[in-house]
Amino acid sequence: MSKSFATTLLILPIVVWAQSPVEYDVSFNNAVHHEARITVTWRDIGDAPLQMRMSRSSPGRYAIHEFAKNVYQVSVIDGQGNPLTYTRPSPYQWDVAGHDGTVTVTYTLYADRAGGTYSGIDLTHAHLNMPATFMWARGFDNRPINLTLSPADERWKIATQLAATDDAFVFSAPDLQYFMDSPIELSNFSERSWQLESNGRTQTIRLVVHHDGIAEDVDTYLEKAKKVVDAQIEVFGELPDFDYGTYTFIADFLPYVAGDGMEHRNSTILANTKSLNQADFSQLGTLSHEFFHAWNAERIRPHRLEPFNFEQANMSLNLWFMEGFTSYYGPLMIRRAGESTIKEYAETISKPINTVSFAPGRSFASSLGMSIQAPFVDAATSIDPNNFSNTFISYYTYGAAIGLALDLTLREKFDGVTLDTLMQRVWQVHGRTEVPYTTDDLRNALAHVTDNQRFANKFFTSYIRGQDLPDYASLLTNAGMLLRKVNDGDASVGPVLLEFEGRAALIENNTIIGSPLYQAGLDRGDQILAIDRLKIESQEQWDDAVERYEPFDTATIRFIQRGIERSTQITFDEDNELEVVTYESADMDVSDAQLAFRRSWIGEDSDEE
Repeated sequence: MSKSFATTLLILPIVVWAQSPVEYDVSFNNAVHHEARITVTWRDIGDAPLQMRMSRSSPGRYAIHEFAKNVYQVSVIDGQGNPLTYTRPSPYQWDVAGHDGTVTVTYTLYADRAGGTYSGIDLTHAHLNMPATFMWARGFDNRPINLTLSPADERWKIATQLAATDDAFVFSAPDLQYFMDSPIELSNFSERSWQLESNGRTQTIRLVVHHDGIAEDVDTYLEKAKKVVDAQIEVFGELPDFDYGTYTFIADFLPYVAGDGMEHRNSTILANTKSLNQADFSQLGTLSHEFFHAWNAERIRPHRLEPFNFEQANMSLNLWFMEGFTSYYGPLMIRRAGESTIKEYAETISKPINTVSFAPGRSFASSLGMSIQAPFVDAATSIDPNNFSNTFISYYTYGAAIGLALDLTLREKFDGVTLDTLMQRVWQVHGRTEVPYTTDDLRNALAHVTDNQRFANKFFTSYIRGQDLPDYASLLTNAGMLLRKVNDGDASVGPVLLEFEGRAALIENNTIIGSPLYQAGLDRGDQILAIDRLKIESQEQWDDAVERYEPFDTATIRFIQRGIERSTQITFDEDNELEVVTYESADMDVSDAQLAFRRSWIGEDSDEE
């Protein structure tokens, strides 16, 4: 096969390792049926049985994912090519004894979910997330790794953060942790790149897009990405030192992938079922979030996630900071880059404010407690229903709401101190040094930048370890922004998702604690037949019925619950949905001081405002 389509990663010579490297070889002869054939060889392994494993978790994900389920046709030989037998002490492990110090395993992998966690293989590409793809062996975590890839199509190029070699199809990793954190895209992708100077070092940012759009779409996306990257560098004051001088955005924007985003040390996966043009370049939101993780996740690391354990779920108390503060900064960076309007940004911050203000989950656990539950919700699957709509608030959302409150509070109370200042401090102490942090470390960083231990202690007691609600209305006033009800004076029965299909309204979600429906005793699976004399058989009839009432009115609601027709009284509440708007859009006077505060926070007004 021609080797004229080498990657543009830094080219390094084949490394001669002190220990025999683990050798991986991958081919895709049956890509049309989503299969790869993978061979792994361990040498100089001593006399003990070799314990070969498939991972149960993946970097950036916190739930269990049973990757072993898609591994079959396993065969093992020794260094002389003699067949070896293996045992299966668990579904995730293959033990091999009686070898001669060398073991080679070959297996087939089925993969048809290209995204941030799983792998996807077909005739258009091979999208490989490493834990979902590769066996590894216990006790060999520190062995270097060489990987040889045999593309199914001569047009395929290769994008990965693994170190390139002088062979276009061979890549290396210093150890298992780095290898497992290094996804690969093999396809006929479009590629763009640009260079940035930071700390006297020139580094390359690479944009790789596998899509069915046109070249101009990629060019437009590139220019937007450049602005967002520049805005994020301003937050921290510098780029991270990428290990091989390159950071790669690996994007699959195709109808047959799984929408997702996943950060890695020197790269990120971006996946969306819509093309750039179809999505109106909204993929920029995922790009902004994931690139911020190059600082806040990949180098500023919670201590419980370092090192990552591939055999079990990984739990951290501080996902409110790692994921939540990143969720706050993602859209903020797009606003500061001038790629969204102030109105759009106001709509964005309305969502976490509404959630933490009204979701009953806040009464069940603090942001620390929500972080602990990540293994149950982070792309986790189960067949039994749960009550998370009442008991859980995503640490992404909770943390974003805390980040917003803290940023506005710092700007109000401490001259020259913002959330950017805190992020810079955490970066200097824990990011550049890569010393994992604890919750107390974050509190101490806040005390350092404010020079006020009492403030830091109180903020963490109230909003991190505690479950208090910040006064968002007051905080936003400083920026000339108004927090108001969207449907002031309208009646509501609470958040509810209904399904009709020519029959009575079927409640699809758990009713929310404290809502009129909950108080009336209705829940998921019940069918609403009528409100007073108003029959309910369509969304229009439902909307019309609710609109006839005022807040605190009482009506009779008739419904079927577990096969029994019932009726009860329901008392309507007032619609409490909130929105953030500028004073100007609300026909209110805004002061110069408020405008200055707003510009310092979210950037200059644009012509589109």
